[in-house]
Amino acid sequence: MRISKSQELYESARNLLPGGVSSPVRAFGSVGGTPRFLVRGEGSRVWDADGNEYVDYVGSWGPMILGHAHPEVIEQVRQTAAAGLGFGAPHPLEVELAREVQRLYPALERLRFVSSGTEATMSALRLARGYTGRDYILKFKGNYHGHADGLLVEAGSGALTFGRPSSAGVPADYARLTLVGRYNDPENLAGVFAEYGERLAAVIFEPVVGNAGVIPPTPEFLESLRRLTREYGALLIADEVMTGFRLAPGGATERYGLEPDLITLGKILGGGLPAAAYGGRAEIMARVAPEGPVYQAGTLSGNPLAMAAGLATLRALAASPEIYDRLEAYGARLEEGLGQALGSAGVTHTINRVGSMLTVFFTEGPVVTFEDAAATDTETFKRFFHGLLEGGIYWPPSAFESAFVSAAHDEADLEQTLAAAAAAFA
Repeated sequence: MRISKSQELYESARNLLPGGVSSPVRAFGSVGGTPRFLVRGEGSRVWDADGNEYVDYVGSWGPMILGHAHPEVIEQVRQTAAAGLGFGAPHPLEVELAREVQRLYPALERLRFVSSGTEATMSALRLARGYTGRDYILKFKGNYHGHADGLLVEAGSGALTFGRPSSAGVPADYARLTLVGRYNDPENLAGVFAEYGERLAAVIFEPVVGNAGVIPPTPEFLESLRRLTREYGALLIADEVMTGFRLAPGGATERYGLEPDLITLGKILGGGLPAAAYGGRAEIMARVAPEGPVYQAGTLSGNPLAMAAGLATLRALAASPEIYDRLEAYGARLEEGLGQALGSAGVTHTINRVGSMLTVFFTEGPVVTFEDAAATDTETFKRFFHGLLEGGIYWPPSAFESAFVSAAHDEADLEQTLAAAAAAFA
């Protein structure tokens, strides 16, 4: 496989961009080798600058649920662009997309469009603090909610911990306003609330963890989250940036019967263009400017191109509800086939899958907590990743990310994927 053009581009980029990339995981830092510079996508496949073709399971990290360059999405963006790229003023497509989102998420009585998942979660937390008059928030170790200062924290020692900065540039005093709990641990959650419940503005969580690898929630954990937040008056924020519209038409909220106070959305919402949103009960959202005192603004929020791409994507999903059955079926076959290939090679592994999200952990199962996920053998993952890459499979370049199935994946993609996985350990 020739990668000379990607290598040349990467060397040039390293002199221009930190690490040669615009987002860290793209640099292949945890797997080694040269990042592929992708130049084209169609359906389930992408092509790099050297002309190499890959079956894609990254899908722009989740948005491409219909596959790349879906004709209806491209056409809607083309028509919208012909009328102007943006106005910094209200646009009819904002109203249309908001209606479609609300149809799928009835809990979103009001919502506000923003441009990224980070912006959505940051804004939702500011709103929670403004609504409750409290300062502390609780997140869970291994849950990722974007790179706002108050969320770039890791746990200290002990069961009940203040956050401490996990990035330079985050003030320790600010990080201390974020408590860090243990995902899927109701006992730990109860302890946090017993100590800090009256001071908690909100609990933010991923309904299905995707950035520590895929970790589904336990029913007991979900029940404890809702019960304790109601008991203590804290808001429950479901971060559905990754799971929204993917795990069901109404995302994880629909799949698990969740009742959050606020929901954040992104990725699929923008159909591949930068768009996200946060929203919830009308009385909470009434605190957002210009109606209320919680300020949030964005020049490119509600950009017509992103609204067009998101609306076309959601309408295509609505027009073909059987897509979710196909995603589930393909995901199940991929899980089973990878398990057989790795098992036949004698490779210790556990596969976690929820719908069209999947992670292969190279560790004994089950993987239920962040600590379980962290035990994965990253060296074995590197071999797996590069074996797939050589076999024409573009897999997430990190042991702690979700792979994503699209509606465009087919039988030929599955056969190629399983053959490459078997060859990686031959």
